[in-house]
Amino acid sequence: MRSRYSAYVLGLEDYLLVTWHASTRPAALNLGAEAQAKWLGLDVKAHSASDGAATVEFVARCRVGGRAQRLHEVSRFVREDGRWFYVDGVID
Repeated sequence: MRSRYSAYVLGLEDYLLVTWHASTRPAALNLGAEAQAKWLGLDVKAHSASDGAATVEFVARCRVGGRAQRLHEVSRFVREDGRWFYVDGVID
């Protein structure tokens, strides 16, 4: 989770795509087409893992166009071939 947050901060679309599970991965993210966010921090609220599956609840804070925003999500991950992949998330 922390590496994916860092990838968003740095605009590393390729990394985000290769760490996204193939069953739910979009063709592209087009991060450059969106208003640039200035990421301010990540707070992992909870996490659990069992039998190759995990959930992570987090709050990420950013500023877009001078306005503060926060993203509160519970993300699902799966472990395949020793690597964790983001599957999807529910935004609160």
